[in-house]
Formats: sequence, structure tokens, C-alpha cells
Amino acid sequence: MRITRTDNSETNVTLKVRGDSADLAPIKRHVLGHFVDQVKIPGFRTGKAPLELVEKHSNPQQLTDQFMEHALNDLFVKAIQHEKLRPIGQPDVQVKKFVPYTDLEFEVTVDVIGPIALPDYKKIKLAKAKVEVTASDVNDVIEGLRRRLAERKQVERASKNGDEVVIDFSGKDASGQPVAGAEGKDYPLILGSKTFIPGFEEHLVGMKAGDTKEFTVTFPKDYGVAALQGRKVTFTATTQKVSELEMPKADDELAKKSGTFTTLKELKDDIKKQVKSEKQLQADRDYENRLIKTIADKSKLSVPASLVEDQIDDMERQEKQNLSYRGQTWEEHLEQEGITEQEHRDRQRPDATERVKAGLVLSEISQAENIHVSPEELEIRLQILRGQYQDPAMIAQLNLPENRRDIENRLLTEKTIQKLVDYASK
Repeated sequence: MRITRTDNSETNVTLKVRGDSADLAPIKRHVLGHFVDQVKIPGFRTGKAPLELVEKHSNPQQLTDQFMEHALNDLFVKAIQHEKLRPIGQPDVQVKKFVPYTDLEFEVTVDVIGPIALPDYKKIKLAKAKVEVTASDVNDVIEGLRRRLAERKQVERASKNGDEVVIDFSGKDASGQPVAGAEGKDYPLILGSKTFIPGFEEHLVGMKAGDTKEFTVTFPKDYGVAALQGRKVTFTATTQKVSELEMPKADDELAKKSGTFTTLKELKDDIKKQVKSEKQLQADRDYENRLIKTIADKSKLSVPASLVEDQIDDMERQEKQNLSYRGQTWEEHLEQEGITEQEHRDRQRPDATERVKAGLVLSEISQAENIHVSPEELEIRLQILRGQYQDPAMIAQLNLPENRRDIENRLLTEKTIQKLVDYASK
């Protein structure tokens, strides 16, 4: 087999491959083996005829088609192994010459993972943030419990901070079009709780049952729904009911109503433990992300464009799913954003590039560290996931080869990140 390589870029390669009779003969024998049981030859039992006779009695076009499929795949795999390439995506294959079954020449262009120069990641150190739970953190949870367990007494007066109002509301953009995700009906809201859109609750103070009010609120730039970040929305809100809250005291009785506690101290200790656990989990995620970004920023590599496009596809697929949950179409979303589909993809590209880069760097480190996922480790994770589902169909999905590979890749990523954390925190 002869191979001529042309590097179009660090992440795209063209290979010219030529196989002669010595390369093609074993492939032909392999393919003819598939036909042995399909043809009937006088004087021979099925599957016992010599391959030369099998070839004569086979459909020539079917034989050629299967041969070409196997030959192109086999020679391509050998070529990339010889050149030590890591291909990604579907290759573009063009047959240049074929003399049955002695000479095959083809050209294949494929995206590849280019060279990756890692920093000395073992020497990169990052300090972990210390997690603390303050008295204010605990009191915030206690206040939430008091509000949840408070008795509601409906009143006819104007609302004030501390009251609970039940409202209907809807939002429109500057052009007067309804904003998806900015509407609600019979929505209970405690004024002054600061649990809603910043600036929204203040407009409801002073309203009585039956009152309707229109006002404009600007969503925060870090709002949880990307489509609403930084946007001005004009709301129309109608107060259906105003209730005064009779808050229970923060005492042992509150603790008993809140769970299997006998004293307020027990309740506070449990809250402190849970809040610390949540803060620690978030701190660990933030630490890992900072560490990965630090290593990726110090690494040198070219990010394949096809992987970035695939990542954008995944990001948009998730975004479309979230939009569908809120009853909004992709077209409506783009219209609200005032951008085209291509502009939306371009906006996603920097983040997608960073994600792909981080993934490639982690993959390179896992190889450098010889990190693997054993069959036992994969099976344990699968058993844990099976235990989380009641639906037999969902459990069956876990056994699909593509899902098993995805779970295995996630496990490999987790093990690699843990190795980096061990290096960085020592």
C-alpha cells in the first residue's frame, strides 16, 4: 500500500492511498466469505464451495459493491494508523482508479485532531476556596420555612411588604409582542421576598384586589433564561388577592412542623449541614472549571472547525428543548432576539470553541496519564443509573451502545479531572 499525505491545515489532511493485489486479495477473500452461504452451486453443499466458484456464481455488481465498501474502509483505517492520525467526522472519499480486484486508488480528505502541546499541568497549583456557612444563610432558610408555614388571612386593604399577593401577569416587548416565559396566572408572591425579577415586586406594593397596573422591568444580564437577559419587558399585572401573613415563631414548634426535629437547634444544625453541602458542591464545580480553563489556556492546539460546529449543534439542540418547554418556537426566539440563525450560531461560537478545546485537552491528558475506565467501573455506574429510573424503557436506553459509550466517556472525564485536582491541590 502506498500513501501520499498532504496537510491542508493542522486539522485537515488529504491522503492519497493506493492498494495493489497483495493488499486487495485478502479483502476479496473476506467478502467472498459473505457470499458462500448465499449462492447455490451444483455438486456442493451450501457453504462448502471453493471461493473461485463462489465468485463465478455471485452477482458481479453486489460483489463489487461489497468489496469496495470493505476495501475503502480497510485501507483508510490502515492509512490513518500508519500516519498516526486521529480522524474526526465523516471523511470525504473519492475513488480515482479501480481495476477489479488488483488495483485501487482513492483520495480521502478528513478533519483530524492536530498536535496538542500541553503545559506542565502537574505543576499548576490552584487554591481551593474555603466554604463557610453564615448565620445569615441559616436564617434565610428559617425565614423561608416561616413563610411557607404561615397562615394566610385575606384582607381588603392595599398590599404592603410582607403580604402575599396572588397575581395574573403577562409581558410584552417594545413592539407590543408577547414575551414567552414572561407570563403567569394565579401566581403567589410574597412582597419584599426578592424571589422574583428584580424591580417587579416593588410595583405591586399598594395594589388592592382587582387592581391592574402596567410597568416596565429590565431583566438582569445574568438572568437564568438567556432569551430574557438584559431585555426590557412591559408587564401588565392584576392583583387577584391580598393576604396578610401570620408568621410562626422561630422556635421548637417550627422545628417540629418542618420535619423530624424536636428543637430549633436541631433544625438549624441540619440546615447548616445541607447549605454547606450545597455550597461545597458548587465550589468544587467552580474549582474544576477554573482548573480546566487554566490548563486549556496554557495549551497550544488548533481546534477543528467541524467539532466546533457539532458543539454549536448540541448547544442549540438543548436551547430548542428548553424553549419548547416554555411553549416558544425557535423562530419566535430568533425574532425576539432580533438576529438570524447564522448570527445566533456566530454568537455561540466562542463558547463552543472553549468547550471543544477543554475537551481535547482533557482527552490528551487522559492518554498521557494512561487513564482508563474498566468494565467493572462502567457496570457500577450503569447499575447506579438503572436504580434511578422506574421506567423500563429508560433503563433499556442505558444499554444502547451509544449511551454506554457516552457514560464511559463521562466517567473517563471525571477520572481525568480528579487526577488534575489531585495535582493542583497538593
